[in-house]
Amino acid sequence: MTVHEEPQAPSSFRAIGDGTGWVREPLDDAVGGRRQVIAPPAAATLGTPAHSGAKAAQRAEMDKPNTVFMMGDNPALPKMPERPTLEDFYRLRFDDFAVSHMLQSARLARQKGLDEKVVLACLLHDIAVPGLLRSDHGYWGAQMVAPYVDEEVAWAIEKHEALRYFADESVGYSYPQEYIAFFGEDYDPPEYIHREHEAARAHRWYMTSRLITLNDMYSFDPDARVDFEEFTDVVGRHFRQPEEGLGFDGSPVAHMWRTMIWPNNFL
Repeated sequence: MTVHEEPQAPSSFRAIGDGTGWVREPLDDAVGGRRQVIAPPAAATLGTPAHSGAKAAQRAEMDKPNTVFMMGDNPALPKMPERPTLEDFYRLRFDDFAVSHMLQSARLARQKGLDEKVVLACLLHDIAVPGLLRSDHGYWGAQMVAPYVDEEVAWAIEKHEALRYFADESVGYSYPQEYIAFFGEDYDPPEYIHREHEAARAHRWYMTSRLITLNDMYSFDPDARVDFEEFTDVVGRHFRQPEEGLGFDGSPVAHMWRTMIWPNNFL
């Protein structure tokens, strides 16, 4: 698999006002030749100037003739198969940087001879970041995959959220220097992260999650080339792909996968 190898449909977008949304101008592949307004989700605009002006600007656009809100397939994105697999999301929805990072992390874990559960956890650990939400991504990612993986894998993905911030020199994990640059030298994680770290350290699966962090910080080589196919066997053995396709199996998390299929739906 070459990431994002399928060409994307041509698109013409313009921002609404100060970034409060986007209008897709009508092209040949537009819905009935109509303009389509994309309303960004609140999570993407809260705390920014775009949030307060978004609704008024969107209403003004909707008052123009032949304009609808975006629903269903956005032609600017590759169309997903009817029954999407895990690989389809890596190939058609996630950005190249995030995919490369997760694949590098999984390859590093495999090269170290680690258990396949750890390899899978590394492959999935940041899955929420490129497809759903960056904030609390360990918790979102764990929920997304919980129905399809071993409980230990989902637990490890969730707890790596907290473990990243705390060194464990006994296994060679130091506080990432990048975090000093990202958040400042005086950054202290919130109390819930401290509690999660302490609970995880006392858990029987602690090392499974710690191994995610150990294979996380060293997996950002921009020149590395890793194909998803390297892990088809691991995914086949340890990821319970629903026959109906991710997003359509009626699981408690199906809506998360559907959101990634149609991320620009108004409702």
